[in-house]
Amino acid sequence: MLTYPDIDPIAIAIGPLRVHWYGLMYLLGFAFAWGLGRWRASRPGSGWNADMVDDLIFYCVIGVIAGGRLGYMVFYGFDQILANPLNLIKVWEGGMSFHGGLLGVVLAMALFARRHGLHFFQAADFITPLVPTGLLFGRIGNFINGELWGHRTDAPWGVQLPCIQFPDQCADQPASALLSPAVHASQLYEAALEGLVLFLILWFFSSRPRPMMAVSGLFLLLYGLFRFLVEFVRTPDAHLGYLAFDWLTMGQILSLPMILFGALFLGLAYRRRPTA
Repeated sequence: MLTYPDIDPIAIAIGPLRVHWYGLMYLLGFAFAWGLGRWRASRPGSGWNADMVDDLIFYCVIGVIAGGRLGYMVFYGFDQILANPLNLIKVWEGGMSFHGGLLGVVLAMALFARRHGLHFFQAADFITPLVPTGLLFGRIGNFINGELWGHRTDAPWGVQLPCIQFPDQCADQPASALLSPAVHASQLYEAALEGLVLFLILWFFSSRPRPMMAVSGLFLLLYGLFRFLVEFVRTPDAHLGYLAFDWLTMGQILSLPMILFGALFLGLAYRRRPTA
């Protein structure tokens, strides 16, 4: 079994200033997306330039942060809003919803496309292969924060957690226990699938001309499938639990429309076949 490393969630502390690893992971994700976007825009015949990439990334940063936080609080933590509306802005404590961030990015891309006279899916198909870099770093941030753990497991890659740091994971253990039973590091599963694997697939798929909507459709389909599968080993939020059948989670419900729309977009794309 593996043991969770002793990681201070605060990366830099200067007086009252606290810079959290979680925030730095988001910054790294945006930086990688910006760099890759500029490289792709520089390719002959891309139809994009550096200024357009800068503008699109700016729009998407706002969409991710605003939509991600609002989506998390509405989907998973509405009681926290009722308790204290200021909880909406406490992003440094963790709590960002991918599905909320996706809706924020969709709105941001719509505004960007309208401003630049583009079809919505021209912007979506360009930015979509860059999104998994943010997911990769974001899930690593979840791991550093010690959140979103999975169910207990006997697998040799299971992670044991220090009881002093994660008392809820040791609630049924003897008082003398130092480590919890091993659990799935579901954040790292998501980092691998939704981040690295999805990035590689989309990057190579989009490296050749594809029908408009195909890249976006493939992203929605694969992310939805990956997320749906990982939810089987990921512990649902305690205040929500399973919503039906003793296995259906909020994450799976929110992923189902992505799978359906992804399949629909792919079907429409290859039926019409105009390239983006």
